[in-house]
Amino acid sequence: MTLESKIALVTGGGSGFGRAICERFAQAGARVVVNDIRQDAAETTAKALGAGAGAIAADVADSEAVRAMFARLEREHGRLDVLVNNAGVAFGPGDSRAALTQKGEARIMELMSGQGVQTHWDVTQSMTDEAWHRVIAVHLHGTFYCTREALKLMSRQNSGAIVNLSSVAALMGLETVPHYSAAKGAILALTRAVAREVASRNIRVNAICPGYIDTPMTASISELGRRAVLARTPMGRVGEPREIAATALFLASDESSFFTGQWLSPNGGLFIG
Repeated sequence: MTLESKIALVTGGGSGFGRAICERFAQAGARVVVNDIRQDAAETTAKALGAGAGAIAADVADSEAVRAMFARLEREHGRLDVLVNNAGVAFGPGDSRAALTQKGEARIMELMSGQGVQTHWDVTQSMTDEAWHRVIAVHLHGTFYCTREALKLMSRQNSGAIVNLSSVAALMGLETVPHYSAAKGAILALTRAVAREVASRNIRVNAICPGYIDTPMTASISELGRRAVLARTPMGRVGEPREIAATALFLASDESSFFTGQWLSPNGGLFIG
């Protein structure tokens, strides 16, 4: 699979999936533009990729910042062949990871005891407007803003590939992060709709729905919580960012030339639907 001479923009490329995707794309011959909300994170990844890679800091939830990022990309490269909408957050302002960890461990112990569950998640009823809006904004609005600008460039050449990062949360729902699940589910619907819209321009739009992957976003999960997830994963292990990067490379390359409006889910069997 090759991306030789392709210009690729990867959002959220400073760590996790994003960095692994940037590395894999560069190995496949692409000139990679790394986006991250933090300039230092974007530059660190770009420097590791070597000559030809670039870095642009922008908050994808800010439509004006996204427009400015794509204007710069156009000035510096003149075209765009691949967009990966990867930027994301698991929690928003007011979300308490510590409280979720405590409740999660309590629920696991209650389930193991067989005496019934007394600890309730109660996430939705206690969620702040700020937490809801931030998670939706980064994932869904960010994917839309970047896709809108990318299509303006791709339409000039009537070719391109867009890869959206959704999640297994979109397929099965995760009770601890309803805002994240809602955003990722909406990304799948957006993927299908835009894929049908732009197919006549030879622009393909697909999505990836990862399961439990070892990234900074999942690092805060307690050891007991991690063991509980692994117990629900038939392959019995955590996924690696390189496995998501390999899936992204396939969907971005011509090897997936008849794929559009689809999703692939590297999840170790956590969800089979």
